[in-house]
Amino acid sequence: MKKDNKAVIYWLLTGCFLIFIMVVIGGITRLTDSGLSISNYRLITGTIPPIGDQEWQEAFDLYKKHPEFHAYNNHFNIEDFKSIYFWEWLHRVIGRSIGMVFIIPFLYFLIRKQLTKSTIKKCLILLSLGAFQGFLGWYMVKSGLVDMPDVSHYRLAAHLVTAFITFAATLWVALDLIYPNRKPANKPMRNLIFGSYIVITIQIIYGAFIAGLKAGLMHNHWPLMSEGAFIHHTVYVLDPFYKNLIENPSGIQFIHRILAYVVVFLIFAIWRKSKNFTLTVLQKQGVNALLILVLLQFTLGVFTLIYQVPLWLGVAHQVGAFFLLTGMTFTLHRFSR
Repeated sequence: MKKDNKAVIYWLLTGCFLIFIMVVIGGITRLTDSGLSISNYRLITGTIPPIGDQEWQEAFDLYKKHPEFHAYNNHFNIEDFKSIYFWEWLHRVIGRSIGMVFIIPFLYFLIRKQLTKSTIKKCLILLSLGAFQGFLGWYMVKSGLVDMPDVSHYRLAAHLVTAFITFAATLWVALDLIYPNRKPANKPMRNLIFGSYIVITIQIIYGAFIAGLKAGLMHNHWPLMSEGAFIHHTVYVLDPFYKNLIENPSGIQFIHRILAYVVVFLIFAIWRKSKNFTLTVLQKQGVNALLILVLLQFTLGVFTLIYQVPLWLGVAHQVGAFFLLTGMTFTLHRFSR
């Protein structure tokens, strides 16, 4: 039986799709402030939501014991609680589903000897990333159940970025199987794309910081942070200064704004530099897609800020980041292989 066959590719791409859905639902969970509605973690029994009035009341009573209820939601009734419980429950169920979709087919392909040694090693790394992502989800939620009514923005960033990295790594392995023929890499383009990839990853981290600190609800002007100010005075109020870069909502928003310009510039530089080379069809399509995606993402970011993060725009902006990273992963692969 042929190893690394089409079934293996479809399996990996299915995993990519499920991670995408996970990120979308995660964005909705965050924007609806649903992430702390389930304050315990039960791997098996947690798959089934409360059934009947008594179980719902018990779940609601447990939620009432934690800081978020007392700080923000002490006006909630049971129906309000059910609405936020749903999104966190769905987010967790999809996470468990991804685990099953990865593990069961992997064992099947392993037993049937349909994976090469190289692919087995790569898949073990993917499984480790998935397990670590699940741990980070629990670790993130835990930070909002003790003293603070919100999760740590550091843990939120780690949780989100690990999801993006897991997706990118899974897509990369799938692309290795889809395009098995190797050609010499275009090193100048590859290096520029890789450097841009790092900057986009940093931008995604700062996007998570924005979300965790609700920094998108302030300075809702563009291109200035406020009327008449490109840099608002609150950007540098903390001492020591470095805290403004990682803990000050105003400072973090300013960095996110500046990095947005940097990302657009870098993608344009990739597009412009590509004109100096003879490209394959897929390379050309990848570069052109990047230019379209980054302009769309930049526009979504501006409107998300101006309109103070409505649900659909907040989710669209996160999805835009996901698509941009997908385009970067595909393009980097085509210029590396």
